[in-house]
Amino acid sequence: MNKNILKGLALASVAALTLAGCASAPSTPTVTPVDYKACMVSDQGGFKDASFNEEAYNGLKEAEATLGVQIASVESPETATQTDYVSGVDSMINEGCNIIINVGFALAAATRDAAKAHTDVNFALIDSGLSNDDFSPLSLDNVKPLQYDTAEAAFLAGYLAAATTKTGKVATYGGMLFPSVTIFMDGFKQGVDYYNKAKGKSVKVLGAENKDSSKWSATGDFSDVAKGKTLTEQFFAQGADIVLPVAGPVGKGSGQATLDHKGTYVIGVDSDWYGISAHAEYKANILTSVEKKMAKAVLETIKSGLDKTFAGGDANQYVGNLANGGVQISAQHDVAYPAGVQAELDDLQKKIIDGSLVVTSIYKK
Repeated sequence: MNKNILKGLALASVAALTLAGCASAPSTPTVTPVDYKACMVSDQGGFKDASFNEEAYNGLKEAEATLGVQIASVESPETATQTDYVSGVDSMINEGCNIIINVGFALAAATRDAAKAHTDVNFALIDSGLSNDDFSPLSLDNVKPLQYDTAEAAFLAGYLAAATTKTGKVATYGGMLFPSVTIFMDGFKQGVDYYNKAKGKSVKVLGAENKDSSKWSATGDFSDVAKGKTLTEQFFAQGADIVLPVAGPVGKGSGQATLDHKGTYVIGVDSDWYGISAHAEYKANILTSVEKKMAKAVLETIKSGLDKTFAGGDANQYVGNLANGGVQISAQHDVAYPAGVQAELDDLQKKIIDGSLVVTSIYKK
């Protein structure tokens, strides 16, 4: 039997004896350790980024707690290069991982090369498929892409922002303008445009005015919080009162900027920012968050590996959307929505799910 398993069982036995001698101790369900190792490599920002990486990591931790799997992880440096990503993935292979989940499109090449060299190891790649060096699509049986049609949820956030703004201007920006970033921004703009058409309004979206998404506003990175605050201050100076930052930890700067401008709000991304301590100082100014339920997909993917039902390749990729609960906007918290808007959001969500309202994205042209 694996030494780590024996050690875990021994510790569990000691804990059980200790609790038995204390009548007031509550009963805590225990999970039997299993001989299966799930691992993860982060993108820039690390597992405490209060956003993208942390949401994925929560799924890994939940697998440890509920499935009894062993886990290991690597945090990529803030200025990670391809060499860092390859090193991180290789270290997980050397750890004897059964499945390796790589967080972000930046790890696509490292995932591809490792999967080709180690066909006995399963991989999952969040926010990207695979491609060859000439950018032609590639499908590997031991790689499962976990992707998200966040445009659908961002559409709802855009509609809500347009209904809430007092100035008639809202804003959005990215860290870097990759498809997994601009999909949020594009969905947000579509939601504002839909509101304008339905209500006869003319709410403007700063930062995404240009039809060419490669020219939308961006800070150029996913780590410099000061840049996020500065850019948000510029949007507020131009009259915007709501901003959607799609930039990981950089978005904290937008939240901080709302503290200096009464009546301004920020929209979170990836997780419900309202419940995360890193966003606590401005949580009263969080209008909503565009959530990607990555923890859920990570847990289910690890479980499939444990159950020997893992299925990779493009034919088995996962695309989270409103219909399957892979994306959503957060429930209302402190900010009061205009009368009737929640009912309108519920109706729009139903229409997106049944296909009568199509939010265009890289998944739906």
